[in-house]
Amino acid sequence: MQERALLQSFWQKSIKEERPAEANANRLFTTIFENYYSRIFNYTAYRVNCRYTAEDLTSQVFEKMLSKLHSYSPEKAPFEVWLFAIARNVVNDYYRSLRRNRFFPLEAVRELVSGRQAPEEHLLEGERRGRLNLALDILTAKERNIVALKFGADLKNKEIASLTGMSESNIGVILYRSMKKLKSEIGSVDQL
Repeated sequence: MQERALLQSFWQKSIKEERPAEANANRLFTTIFENYYSRIFNYTAYRVNCRYTAEDLTSQVFEKMLSKLHSYSPEKAPFEVWLFAIARNVVNDYYRSLRRNRFFPLEAVRELVSGRQAPEEHLLEGERRGRLNLALDILTAKERNIVALKFGADLKNKEIASLTGMSESNIGVILYRSMKKLKSEIGSVDQL
């Protein structure tokens, strides 16, 4: 919460200051990147389920944000909502491109060959991830997106409502029902 307030005050100062535009833009981008990178990455990782793809998509989000920063208007929506709308669109574009171009991603092979974990741990983690993905498949696209915004991006229901154009209570109901579906499919978290 404090980060958001600092970012908003920095945003307002940067608009009013008479400093060279490039230095001001660099500081603004650095502040935004530091405050939002992990949340944007978590959101994309929830949606695509591949670390390398999530990193690529997160960088695309920040590239698009930087190129469209001049068009942001605080009167229309809070900055965070605007940024997550960009992230949602980047992920949706990614899935659209996959439908057009079916291929085997090399990132999947890279994750399989990773030497970070023991083979047994890697296998168990893959099984857990697979069960979770199968469970997430029972959710609709809208429910998966809301779950990703809530748990991946760590947004509050109010922020998700603002981003999706739905009411805050509707978001709460969808999250409750989605968690109930997932619990019935998986059982407890310990069973994962």
